[in-house]
Amino acid sequence: MSEARPGRRPSPARTVTVVVIGAGQAGLAMSHYLGRAGIEHVLLERGEVGNAWRHERWDSLRLLTPNWQCRLPGLRYAGPDPDGFMTMPQVVDFLRDYARRLSAPVEAGTRVLSVRQADGGYRVITDRGEWRCRAVVIASGAFNLPVIAPLAKALPASVDQLTAREYRHPGQLAPGGVLVVGASASGLQLADELQRAGHAVTLSVGEHVRLPRRYRGRDIQWWLEAAGIHDQRFDEVDDIERARRLPSPQLAGGDAPATLDLNALSARGVRLVGRLVGLQGTRLQFSGSLSAHCAAADLKLGRLLDTLDAWAQARGLDGCLEAPQRFPPTRLPDAPCLGLDLAHGGIRTVL
Repeated sequence: MSEARPGRRPSPARTVTVVVIGAGQAGLAMSHYLGRAGIEHVLLERGEVGNAWRHERWDSLRLLTPNWQCRLPGLRYAGPDPDGFMTMPQVVDFLRDYARRLSAPVEAGTRVLSVRQADGGYRVITDRGEWRCRAVVIASGAFNLPVIAPLAKALPASVDQLTAREYRHPGQLAPGGVLVVGASASGLQLADELQRAGHAVTLSVGEHVRLPRRYRGRDIQWWLEAAGIHDQRFDEVDDIERARRLPSPQLAGGDAPATLDLNALSARGVRLVGRLVGLQGTRLQFSGSLSAHCAAADLKLGRLLDTLDAWAQARGLDGCLEAPQRFPPTRLPDAPCLGLDLAHGGIRTVL
């Protein structure tokens, strides 16, 4: 990779104490603390503030967390709907307002090409020149690259493929059935939206985290925060590597938020199958572990609710909360579907 265009003299490197890569919520929060400490820094952003929220999310997406939980260092939600859920334009406005309040030193439209060690720090090479710094903070996001199964390359040309990063609305998809791969928050929301739009949806389910939207009259996020579960330290988690790999919980926001789980989807006609594990010719193969994954998710949900009930009882809150409840186990097909033949035309798009 060339660091300068042929025939042109490279511009001198600019110097700063800290380079922060990314101007989303993490990068802006870092800018807050660096600025408060009087540390000179710059935020290098490939697009604009909140770029992923602006350009890499589907149109109907709402935050999974209530508005009262939207806060960054020195700024928290103060609008008229604390129990609502922000739309994507509202998230962008929230981040843009935060950047303005900070007077964050954002270099927009600057793509970082490489970071290399140098004497006393680092060289940060961008498509707009070079920076020298003592420290680099990578705040480019944890989910900015789609994970696509290798078998996707072998799918027939007659089947369209799309990632959640590319998906915007149901009108993008050709008429016909849709296979949604993955049953975390994104997978469930997209399966729900596409089923409601008239597509026959098949949802491939692996390990997942089942949560109710509300429990005993409070949003589940209130429980997780009040009971200290969100505040668990890394050294309090039994298996930190496994915890980092857990899928996002099955939650959805909206104007009238309700529990969105596999039972809700199957009641609307979504077909549940196991984890996608192979492709033989034109036949998709699914794992037979659907029942095991669902049983594990149901068991963990029950244990979590037991923990929350015990916490509420220990603090004398039972009198001001609704009575404890338990949710029915995940309903499964009588006979598991272990394969689908793409040659029959039932699946037109894989998402």
